[in-house]
Parts: sequence; C-alpha cells; structure tokens
Amino acid sequence: MAKHKIALIPGDGIGKEVVPEGVRVLDAAARRFGFQLEFTDFDCPVDRLPQTGKVMAGRG
Repeated sequence: MAKHKIALIPGDGIGKEVVPEGVRVLDAAARRFGFQLEFTDFDCPVDRLPQTGKVMAGRG
C-alpha cells in the first residue's frame, strides 16, 4: 500500500478551519482508494511574521 507524506500548515493564507476539513477529505479518499497518509503539522502561520518578525516558531 502506498504511503504519502503531507505537510499541514494551518492558517497559511487561508482560514484555519480549512486544513482540518481537507484532512477529513484526504482521509476519506485514503480509505476509499486504499492508500495511507502521514500528516505532519508545521507551526508557521502567515500572521506570525508581522507579529514576531519570524516565519516559524523557534529559530525560524
């Protein structure tokens, strides 16, 4: 069974509610068509840069 890795970046220029709904759709497709998904969350929302001067948490 194929396994696909997907990066999740909530709030990257879209509403933060969009990513969880996309994950639901992808999970349903994976079940239906017989493949696996591995999701990795990245904490780097687009609104962080003007607030902190950094794109990502930590050293980013």
